[in-house]
Amino acid sequence: MAYATYEDLMTLTEELIAGLVREIFGTLKITYQGTELDFTPPWARVTVGEALVKYAGLDPASLEDRGKALQEAERRGILFEGNQPLGKILMGIFDEIVEKKLIEPTFVTQYPLEVSPLSRKNSRNPEFVDRFELYIHGREIANAFSELNDPADQKNRFLMQLEQREAGDEEAHGMDEDYIMALEYGMPPTAGEGIGIDRLVMLLTDSPSIRDVILFPHLRRRETGEQPKTEGDEETKRS
Repeated sequence: MAYATYEDLMTLTEELIAGLVREIFGTLKITYQGTELDFTPPWARVTVGEALVKYAGLDPASLEDRGKALQEAERRGILFEGNQPLGKILMGIFDEIVEKKLIEPTFVTQYPLEVSPLSRKNSRNPEFVDRFELYIHGREIANAFSELNDPADQKNRFLMQLEQREAGDEEAHGMDEDYIMALEYGMPPTAGEGIGIDRLVMLLTDSPSIRDVILFPHLRRRETGEQPKTEGDEETKRS
């Protein structure tokens, strides 16, 4: 959405999903897998740091100290490969401990810069970005942010991601010269969002597995002990 921010998308997302729930059920309170969920606006909004302190019991000092954050992670059995930055460590703890505790619709904001290579820096604190993720019943439903439209900043972010990739982070973003060139031509202030339609349908149909709502789910070969046939086997039979 051009000339919009991530905060505009939070309002839009809240109105969209709450309106959808009301339209389908005639109420804003529904039950998913035995748990009542209340979609009545306004939904809870917490920062990553606040969620880590509240739900994971982190010492607030560890939010700004890599060594302390690493100790907090190791104390909880969360290990990291390579020399991961503070933001990666904090999000590792968040993913393992906090995410599953976010039951009611909750917007999580102020993500670390290190895990958000395409998001605009926060004007008040450039160590964080203007981004949110929506969690419902312990699952991420939506991810959105104010787009980074500064080509110089974007190139530096990609370079930082390349360093993380060389350090062993396979999820780090690669360099995208075409994208940087496009930004150099110009891009207005913009906010973008992705909503997990399959996960949303799971909630609205009380489905326990995402396989129940995907039209063509990925399947694994059944373990029968038989060797899979090959084209060569068929050719042998015909000959």
